Parts: sequence; C-alpha cells; structure tokens
Amino acid sequence: MNNKVQLITYPDSLGGNLAALDNLLGQHFRGVFQGGVHILPPFPSTGDRGFAPTTYRQIEPAFGSWADIQKISANCDVMLDIMVNHISRHSTYFQNFLKHGRNSTYADMFITLDKVWPDGNPPQEDVKKIFLRKPEHPFLDVKIQDTGQTERVWASFGRHVDYSEQIDLDVNSVTTRTFFKDLFQFLRDQNVKLVRLDAVGYVIKKPGTSCFMVEPEVYEFIDWLTEIATDLGLELLPEVHDHFTTQFKLAARGYWVYDFVLPLLILHTLETRNSQKLLEYLAQCPRRQITMLDCHDGIPVQPDLDDVLEIAALKHIVNICLERGANLNRIISETKYTNGFDAHQINITYYEALGKNDDAYLAARATQFFSPGIPQVYYVGLLAGENDQLGVTQTGEGRAINRHNFTEAEVVQALEKPVVQRLIELIKFRNQHPAFNGELTNLQQTEDGFNIKWQAGKQFCELQIDLKDYRTEISYTDESGHIQNYSV
Repeated sequence: MNNKVQLITYPDSLGGNLAALDNLLGQHFRGVFQGGVHILPPFPSTGDRGFAPTTYRQIEPAFGSWADIQKISANCDVMLDIMVNHISRHSTYFQNFLKHGRNSTYADMFITLDKVWPDGNPPQEDVKKIFLRKPEHPFLDVKIQDTGQTERVWASFGRHVDYSEQIDLDVNSVTTRTFFKDLFQFLRDQNVKLVRLDAVGYVIKKPGTSCFMVEPEVYEFIDWLTEIATDLGLELLPEVHDHFTTQFKLAARGYWVYDFVLPLLILHTLETRNSQKLLEYLAQCPRRQITMLDCHDGIPVQPDLDDVLEIAALKHIVNICLERGANLNRIISETKYTNGFDAHQINITYYEALGKNDDAYLAARATQFFSPGIPQVYYVGLLAGENDQLGVTQTGEGRAINRHNFTEAEVVQALEKPVVQRLIELIKFRNQHPAFNGELTNLQQTEDGFNIKWQAGKQFCELQIDLKDYRTEISYTDESGHIQNYSV
C-alpha cells in the first residue's frame, strides 16, 4: 500500500453516485487522497447498506457501473470489500439452494449444521461458546421448495433469531473457493488494487470453540487468499474486531491490520488531558496497519480496548459521547463483556464526539497521522460532519448517525468550513513529508501534552500537542534541510 492518506466512503455518499465521487475527487480533492479511496460495497445488495451482496459482477445501477470504478482507479488506487463470510439470501446461489436443497449446484457453498456436528444437532454447551452477533444462536431454518423439508444453515448476522439477510459461506468448500478465485481475478481485471476481507474472523466454524478467529484454521484461510491475491497483484486487508492482541497476531504473520484501538484512545487522551496510555500503546502497536478515527461502523469499545483502558475509563468516554448525542451498539455474547458493561461501539461522528471543538478535532487528526500506519479518513470526518439524528429516526439504524449522504452542494459548502480547510492542509502535509517513510524515533510525554517524532535520514517532523488548549504545532525540515514550523 502507498503510505499516503486514504479516503473511505460509500459509493453514494459524496454527490450521490460514483460519477459524482470521481468528479469531486478530481475537482475539489485533487492530489489529496494519494493513498487511494476505499469505496464501501457498491454492489447490488439486499441489506446492511451494501454488506449483503447478491453479486460482485455488477455495480448497483443507482451508483453507476464498473466503468466508473475504472475511471476512479485511473487516478488513485481503489479498495473494495469482499464479504468472505457471507452473501445475500437473495443471491442466485442461495436462491438455487432454497429451490433444490442439497441437489443444488451451489449447495456446498453453505453450511448445513451436519457439516459442523455430524448429527446436525449442536450441543447447548457448544452454542453458548459461540460469539453471537444475533440473539440466541447463529442458525437459520429454511424450507426447501422441491422437497418441503427444512434445512438449518449457519447465518451469523441479523437482528432476529428467525431471520438473516446474510447467509454464511463454507470457506472450505471447493465451490466457494473457486468462487473466490474467480472473483479475485475479476476484481484485478477491473483495476482494483486493494481488497478488504470483511468479517473474516467469523469464517471458521469448529465445535467447542467461539467460532470466531479460530486458530490456526483462520490463518490458513487468509494465507490461501493471500497467495491468490499476491499472484494477481492485489493486496489484502483483513477486517477483525477483537481484543487488540489479535491485530498483533495478524501483523506478526505479515498481514495488514486495522488499528481499532486508536479512535477511543485518542478521545481518552484529549478528554482526560493525559497521554500516558496513548504513548504506551503507540510504542508497541503494529507498524503495518491502517489507522482510523471514524468509519461506517461505530467507534470501537469492547473487546478491542479490553486491557488497554480500564472499564471505568471506557465508561467515562462512553458517557461523554452519550451526552453529545451518541447511541450504542451492544455486545450480545456475555463472554465478551465485563461486569455488565456491554458497549461494543459508539455511534457518533468524531467531530461531535469532541464537542465540535475544531482545535481538539485537528489535534486528534494530527495524532492519527503521526501514529504508525497509513491513515484512512472517513468521508463524514473529512467534512467535519455532525450527528444525523434524522437518519437514525428514518432508518431505525443507530449507525446512520454517522452515515449522512452529502449532495455535491453540501460538499462544496462543507469545504468552506475552516476546520475542513485545516484538515485538508494537514492531509497534504502527511502525504508529502518524507520523514513518514522513516522511523518513529520519539514518543515523549511533556508537562502539558506530548510529542511524536518521525525521522528519515536528516529529514524529520515532530508533532507537539498541548492538551490544555489543544494547540497543535509541527516542527519539520523542508527540502533544503531548514527547520520550519507549522501551526495546525
């Protein structure tokens, strides 16, 4: 991956479609997102805002076409998601299974429970161990049209115990593996360079385990995908929400990872005006990672930050965000929360999470950009967006608070805000300075804040944040080697 700032956006969230996105990138953000653009699923989908795809071979017509993706990719690297754990129940594959059952051409793509437990009846002790993303259990009963028989299949996600829009795939099936191999080849042919493996932690189903990040099988699967991707010139980014040590394990195996700890840890630093925990974490966190502050999901809490911050500290930040209009995604599996604290993610825009304080927001972004890894900026955060409470009311989806769709006129209007202009200048600095391709050489807690320094040869840049007033300064060497100062 290119060590420059990336943009992440829905295909219809900046201007309404892919053509508008391309126009905005060329007209208003030329040269800003040199690290590329991560376009959240633009495929035909029946739920979860794109994450229940019916096919990957088409682009949702309302968004545009593959020609639009190729046009964007001519100017910057494009990342797309592959939902390796599941596909839409309305896909051709599962609809064929619903009609013909085990006689379906695609029957082996799906997980009937006898694949996991020979008699098809999971012991209750096993079910209790499963990391749940919907009530009671991850199973779904479906009626086969040809026979009238009921089949029970695995479906990890859904709000209701008796319905799931996303049906899990059997990643050990020859049929499924052929599907993935053909898909990677297709994406390469469309000039896609980067692929995020969505929900990859759920792909292995094994009796007596949590069925989440099951070792070593999950690594064997990612290794298999990586080999295929490497041969095609694709880079992969596994997406896993888990205890922070899981990212360390993935990074140790050479995978790119997400830093899901950083968003709340930076909030904690700015709100408590104490950088000790942040600096301790930055000293040890993976270097081969993507950093973020906000995304289409909420700000991670548990289990990502377990053992990074105490429960009392996590509750403190959660309560601050709730006061500022947030809502919560909660953990279903009791084994994943502590002492009754069940906050999984905080749904709020990052700008609102910091009380709409421009200086605090820029201090947070500067800290992200100086942290090890490649920074990714979510489109709402790019425009310093505020909470979309109307979106929550209209959709019944808590995450809609941070998923506002901006018209082209709204984007242009947001670009007039001083905080957005300052952020864009900071992005350009992060893209251009050569020290970021060197080493992190200093993490220092100062009397009123903290410093972070990067150095490559004689070139350096050092971030200095004053936590009293969130004043952010950068000292750096210019092309001639002279020391300059930049007030963010």
